[in-house]
Amino acid sequence: MTEVLDKLQVLLQMDFVIRIIIVGILIAFCSSLLGVTLVLKRFSFIGDGLSHVAFGAMCIAMVLKFTNNNLLILPITVIAAVLMLKTGQNAKINGDAAIAMISVGSLAVGYLLLNMFPTSSNVSTDVCTTLFGSTSILTLSDFDVKLCIVMSIVVVAFYVFFYNKIFAITFDENFAKATGVRAGVYNVSMAVIIAIIIVLAMNLVGSLLVSALIIFPALSAMRIFKNFKAVVVCSAIFGVVCAVIGLFIAMIFDPPVGSTIVAVDLVGFLIFSAIGFITGRSRA
Repeated sequence: MTEVLDKLQVLLQMDFVIRIIIVGILIAFCSSLLGVTLVLKRFSFIGDGLSHVAFGAMCIAMVLKFTNNNLLILPITVIAAVLMLKTGQNAKINGDAAIAMISVGSLAVGYLLLNMFPTSSNVSTDVCTTLFGSTSILTLSDFDVKLCIVMSIVVVAFYVFFYNKIFAITFDENFAKATGVRAGVYNVSMAVIIAIIIVLAMNLVGSLLVSALIIFPALSAMRIFKNFKAVVVCSAIFGVVCAVIGLFIAMIFDPPVGSTIVAVDLVGFLIFSAIGFITGRSRA
């Protein structure tokens, strides 16, 4: 135990470790907040779909040898988020079908491009690190940290100033529209924000695991709480705590960062589910 604490103390004196912790906390916080609305609107798989789109965009950026991949990944992912939202509202194509169509297509095109125009001698390693988290988390810059801080402020401001409208479109979008709420604007805004968060989170947990940061905190909070505000607060706390625990475990014992964070989220969900079952709240 003493060795673990000594190692942790040494790690916390390193600048890049502090950056990782700050980014991890902020990404988990933003994902957890937005995840509540996405889960309640039964649109939670937009995170999974956009992560696949981001993977395809990253492959294109790698093939084109972009010095900063986010210059290409961000706009493509944001456009895909809006398209998923608009296509999902089309009566001819259900929301889940639209997400599946765009995400699977992006994943296939990205992998195809990497094989046709390999950027290194080991394509499998490139794909694996992109899907499950890459070493770029170790080289986070001050700009990455500042961008996460700005996004956190935007998300909090979005929730604080438009809480009532978000609540309305979450539970009854048609009624919200009838009362004059511009539901489309808020939906698009939320889609754009979640797209940016997903791109930032890819370095932390990889494109295949990023949707776990959105889904697990919200579902866990719902096992115990039924009030919307309580679920939002609990989800945010749950996401941050699990991210911190996962990061510390990964840094001390050296398992993959992304998989560790998601595993902690899963354990947390099981604990909350057990509490909800014992207290009878999950059956209410």
